Amino acid sequence: MRILTLLCLLFSGFIYADSAQLQVLERFIARAHNIQADFTQISLDELGQAKQTSTGVFYLQQPGKFRWNYKQPYAQQIVSKEGKVWFYDADLEQVIIKKIDSSIGDTPALLLSGSVKLAEKYTITQHAQDGDVLWLKLTPKNTESSFKYILIGLKKGVLYGMELSDNFGQLTQIIFSNVTTPETLDASLFEFVAPEGTDVFEG
Repeated sequence: MRILTLLCLLFSGFIYADSAQLQVLERFIARAHNIQADFTQISLDELGQAKQTSTGVFYLQQPGKFRWNYKQPYAQQIVSKEGKVWFYDADLEQVIIKKIDSSIGDTPALLLSGSVKLAEKYTITQHAQDGDVLWLKLTPKNTESSFKYILIGLKKGVLYGMELSDNFGQLTQIIFSNVTTPETLDASLFEFVAPEGTDVFEG
């Protein structure tokens, strides 16, 4: 599945997103106080070849809370709340805790969390319109950002996919499915308690 790679080949020119297109993204963020979705994540090498495909479940609660539960091929969790992120690897039996600052402040979930003023931090352009999927490109205004750009895809106004290109030449594509915006989510989803015997590193 290389949907976004194909789009990059088909649409080489970019135009600034008009107000109606930006409103599609803003309206989704404004109403998506809670999000739950399945996801497929593909990591690509410099030649555009898939290195690894991961699947799992994504949860988000505004403002600023999210959880990625990776199920395949490795059991991993990324949990965020109150300005911190927990990166847990079950096989390595370790968790790394980091504060959300400029070094990881562009994490894709935060863009949807309602805690980031997108127009202030990013130049937003229309990347492509592929059928009923609108792709918007967010280019950081801060030259020290960890990402070159982030694509957000909305299908009929609902989250469909994301693509992230970082400053290390890595490209990550995420396609969402079974996207819902429930009225509530269990608060325990955004709590992380390290299993007994886990090595904890905080920086």
